[in-house]
Amino acid sequence: MEKPFILVTNDDGYLSPGLLALRKGLAAVGEPWVLAPDRNWSAASRTRVFHKPLRFSSARLPDGEEVHVTNGAPSDCVLLALLGLAPRRPDLVVAGINMGANIGHDVTYSGTVAAAMEGASAGIPAIAVSLDLGPDEGREGNPDYETAATLTARVARLALAERGALSRILLNVNVPRGVPKGVRVTRLGGKIWSDDLVRGEDPRGRSYYWLSGEMLSSPPPGEEDTDVWAVLSGYVSITPLHLDLTAYPVLNSLRRWEGKALA
Repeated sequence: MEKPFILVTNDDGYLSPGLLALRKGLAAVGEPWVLAPDRNWSAASRTRVFHKPLRFSSARLPDGEEVHVTNGAPSDCVLLALLGLAPRRPDLVVAGINMGANIGHDVTYSGTVAAAMEGASAGIPAIAVSLDLGPDEGREGNPDYETAATLTARVARLALAERGALSRILLNVNVPRGVPKGVRVTRLGGKIWSDDLVRGEDPRGRSYYWLSGEMLSSPPPGEEDTDVWAVLSGYVSITPLHLDLTAYPVLNSLRRWEGKALA
């Protein structure tokens, strides 16, 4: 029996320790085939590169495993694979393991989530997996990557078993730091950052700006069914997402504008 063919990508670049751990973990589930960006594309969202040609080449992970890389964005990686660069159509698309959680409103910024969304939009079940790490924790040797990879392999098996029901769904999986208390199936939470603008002046007297901020440090009260609460409380969150962003609660009430908008 042919093994499931799993397209693996990320947004941190092919040398990320999260990608290395993910490929190893998924090898127990099927045949992982890696096509990843040749550099970091964090917060790229669903960027597509139209202004220059895309390149495709082979490279090696730190463990010596041969993979494929491109100068394109995470979404481009999935598109290139689906349009013929992969040896066959994937049974599953998995993006990650991202350095840092992708929860709440932040999912719209995420290149990891966008890569999985590209697979889901093509009718392929997809998983985006992220690990709640601080900026100085995403280095080689972090044992939490192995935890996240093992859990992702289990979720991948479940997704493959129910691929018909999940054909246009992506599962956004977020793993807390340390040993998880359990797993929660959640909805998206809200804003997780307090935004800040850092102002400065360069040696030539020109102003510059850094967009900065701090992430919530404790779970928000009253949101126990959200991914934000779950991850900050030490649980793995699994949030089903889809491409339909329609605001259905106001759709019918806004239809009364149809006769007024051009009046």
